Amino acid sequence: MKKLDKLILTSFVGPFTLTFLVVVFILLTQHMLKYFDDIIGKGLGWDVIGQLLFYFGVFMTPVALPLAVLLSSLITFGNLGEHFELTAVKSAGISLLRAIQPIFFFVLLLTGIAFYVNNNLVPKAALEAYSLLYDIKQKKPALDLREGAFYNGIPDISIKVDKRYPDGITIKDILIYDHRKRDGNKDVTLADSGKMYTILNERYLKLELFNGYNYSEGSNTGQELAGQKQRNNNDTFSRSKFSKTQVVFDLSSFDLNRTDKKWFQGNRIMRNLSELDNDIDSVNKEILTQRLQYYNNRANYFTHIERGEEIGLPMEIQQFKSANESWSAPESGSTENVIDPASSEQKDSSKAVTQSTQSRWDKIRPSRRGFFKGLKDSAVQEQTLAKIEQRIATPVHVPSGDSVVMARLDSLFNMPNDGFILSQAAARARMVRSEISNAINTLDVYVTERKVFEIQWHKILANSLACIAMFLIGAPLGAIIKKGGLGVPFLVSILFFIIYYLLTMAGEKWAKQGIIGVPAGVWAADVILLIIGLVFLRQARLDARLFDADAYLIAFDKARIWLVNRGILPQPS
Repeated sequence: MKKLDKLILTSFVGPFTLTFLVVVFILLTQHMLKYFDDIIGKGLGWDVIGQLLFYFGVFMTPVALPLAVLLSSLITFGNLGEHFELTAVKSAGISLLRAIQPIFFFVLLLTGIAFYVNNNLVPKAALEAYSLLYDIKQKKPALDLREGAFYNGIPDISIKVDKRYPDGITIKDILIYDHRKRDGNKDVTLADSGKMYTILNERYLKLELFNGYNYSEGSNTGQELAGQKQRNNNDTFSRSKFSKTQVVFDLSSFDLNRTDKKWFQGNRIMRNLSELDNDIDSVNKEILTQRLQYYNNRANYFTHIERGEEIGLPMEIQQFKSANESWSAPESGSTENVIDPASSEQKDSSKAVTQSTQSRWDKIRPSRRGFFKGLKDSAVQEQTLAKIEQRIATPVHVPSGDSVVMARLDSLFNMPNDGFILSQAAARARMVRSEISNAINTLDVYVTERKVFEIQWHKILANSLACIAMFLIGAPLGAIIKKGGLGVPFLVSILFFIIYYLLTMAGEKWAKQGIIGVPAGVWAADVILLIIGLVFLRQARLDARLFDADAYLIAFDKARIWLVNRGILPQPS
């Protein structure tokens, strides 16, 4: 490695590390603010909060890497241009492309790392983070007794404390309702003062009560002890006074119970490329299955379709149907289609007798083959054929086809209107429309689900390659601006990141709605920013004054003179 490459690379690594950590922190803070109300007040330990922050930090890496590359490249080449180091490099005969080459290879390495993180680490981190967040949301808030209000956080227990002292232990004027027997407010405890604290690693709440009474109402007979209920309403009432007593309540319901992660694995952000491929194939198979089922049942929807008017299956459904038939076909070793030779000989002899008669009947009236098959005796078949052939040979005056059709139509239209028939036809039409609407909605759901998986599949690749597009914007732009630090580079990087974010969100939305294709919607942001970066790179190689107002004024004057010479604009007075 040459000294120049080492100088430029070391100038980039430091700002990149710093900006990456800062960007991750900013994005993590912005993301965690959405769940602030679900986390605070749950009594979570620092280990649980640390796990949640770590998993969400890994989850934010795909978004943080492109922005960190953009900002660090702007800072690096802005500092080199501000201190005239790029000028010295160019004066030594080294082009700008050669100067950015070491950082470009480093960004290629970052792209590979980003792809590995997006494809392997981010799905696992998302699974851990969102499953843990779900369990945190389901967790009960921490024990919080407020003065003068009943607290019902402990199952089947209601506690009211009129005053809590600053030490957090001493309490005064305690009222406890015990509903564990599920028979109403029949067990009440009053105390003048007491102490409250947790024991056994905060698994139990212990109350030491002083100078109070316990009121209990209910049966206390042998029948109740034996598990029997009394038939009369003669309940007992007891009151006991105590100078000191202890009450222990179980706090296991306040623990963080983890849910099995298998219930969250179906989400698209928790899948890698291979799993997304399997999901897309499964959804495609389900779509083809539904379409094949609807084509097979189309006769139930449209009863007026006759033979010869059937709608042909599309090519993809035909291929899917043939593939399913090949999968479900019996193997060569199965005995389902084995034919007995003796029975085949008997069938052949009977077929030879009726073959000629069958062919004659088919020629005469193919639509009555079912009637002909019902005639078992060959002699009867022969007589029937002879009579029909004789009747056909006799000339009969038959009206033309158009007159027959018109006669049938006239008789149909001259029939009196039957309200029952009309209502039945309308009900049938509504039923068919409902069936078709449900079929279309079901297919739309599957198609939308497939688009969601396809969008996530392309996002894993697009987010990784965004590092290259951001670098091709940041490095030339820093060489043109020639301003280092965090001022101008930070503002420019935020501007391009907003453009990238808006293009990404709009593309994904349009792709999901079917306005544009999924690849075009996901890759549009990368392609547009790559084109902008190539334009900046060309301008930086030519030492163009991209942000100089005089350069645009000169270009405007040249355009005005050209239009005047062509006669499009009048001559200035």
